[in-house]
Amino acid sequence: MSSDQPEFVRSFRAAAPYVHAFRGRTFVVVFGGEVVSDGQFTALAHDLALLNSLGVRLVLVHGARPQIEQRLAARELRPRYEQGWRVTDAAALGAVKEAVGRLRLEVEAGLSMGLANTPMAGAGLVVGSGNFLRARPLGVRGGVDYEYTGEVRSVDASGIRGRLDAGEVVLLSPAGYSPTGELFNLRAEEVAAAAAGALRADKLLFLVDNQGLTDIHGDLQQQVGLDEVRQALAKRADLPEEIALHLRTALTACEAGVPRVHLVSRHRDGAILQELFTRDGVGTLIAADRYEETRPATADDIGGILELIEPLEADGTLVRRGRERLEAEVDRFLVMERDRTVVATAALYPFPDAGGAELACLAVHPDYRGQGRGDALLAEAEARARDWGLSALFVLTTRAEHWFRERGFAEAGLDALPVDRQGLYNLDRNSKVFWKDLSV
Repeated sequence: MSSDQPEFVRSFRAAAPYVHAFRGRTFVVVFGGEVVSDGQFTALAHDLALLNSLGVRLVLVHGARPQIEQRLAARELRPRYEQGWRVTDAAALGAVKEAVGRLRLEVEAGLSMGLANTPMAGAGLVVGSGNFLRARPLGVRGGVDYEYTGEVRSVDASGIRGRLDAGEVVLLSPAGYSPTGELFNLRAEEVAAAAAGALRADKLLFLVDNQGLTDIHGDLQQQVGLDEVRQALAKRADLPEEIALHLRTALTACEAGVPRVHLVSRHRDGAILQELFTRDGVGTLIAADRYEETRPATADDIGGILELIEPLEADGTLVRRGRERLEAEVDRFLVMERDRTVVATAALYPFPDAGGAELACLAVHPDYRGQGRGDALLAEAEARARDWGLSALFVLTTRAEHWFRERGFAEAGLDALPVDRQGLYNLDRNSKVFWKDLSV
């Protein structure tokens, strides 16, 4: 066995929950024409074929800006932009038709590869396209007539779903048709948001030039909510225009019902796979709802809780419980869920006669320790104990004495335990008892 295999097996197994979760889901993936012109589409096609093979329903939206610019230059026409929008007159529309038509064929060709000894071998992708987009003219804005530049009027969601149900990968171009038969040049970002909203897609993924949204220090922001996106758009003059456009589009998509929008770098090979199949990803996730939350556990969380506590039970840190006991006591547990994965847990057992509650089974996934999640669970446990009218928390621990001391717990004798709890004390473990007064 090579030295790389153990890591490969671990990573492959870690991806399994996402494979199960994504099967049958609809993802809209949007990429600019630069991905094709810069020779990056072959690698992207490999990753898209893999997603398709895993049961993901794919809708692809391509841009065509560099190809349109190239066709305009060939015709000795100068591109014209007003307020961030391309002005598409009749001459420019001819360049749009040529560029979009050729690019669509190139994308379809890339998705049709099937060479042996490549990731596309045996993929057999069927690409579906058509007049799924109704468009209308952008009109005259600020005194500027945008002519054949348009905006999405409606999306034929039923037609797209029919293609997806047939196992096809649907390809949408940045062009739409009016009921009068006119063609309009559209923004790929708007097409993607409109399609994702109409399809109630599970994810909208943008391939961008940057690594994603960064803070004012240049550090990647891996997860943000809609309020944070609105604040960034309102207050940050340093945002690159591309990122600002994608953030505005993300807001539109999330408000239309898309729960997750991802920004990932087009320059990072395999970025979509890393974003989707690793817990923290490599780009920016914009979540319409809470990406990470602490809540009461349910029966569906038992498997995740066991994964967290079994290694700690095996090394003696925690008392062994077992599935049956956990099933009986699951209503005593809190879990911290991160993108549908349990990353931390704790149990709270009330002893009303003693005026306190026992905090037990506190466990945080190794990848998420040292980031304040244990403190967050402790704070939630304290709040719940107070809601129950209790004035103290106590813990029994063999290895986390200093952690609890640093958080206001003080050592107490066994006789400090509630009488009912004293009868369950395990002398062989010789755990230390710590109390914290919640009334101060």
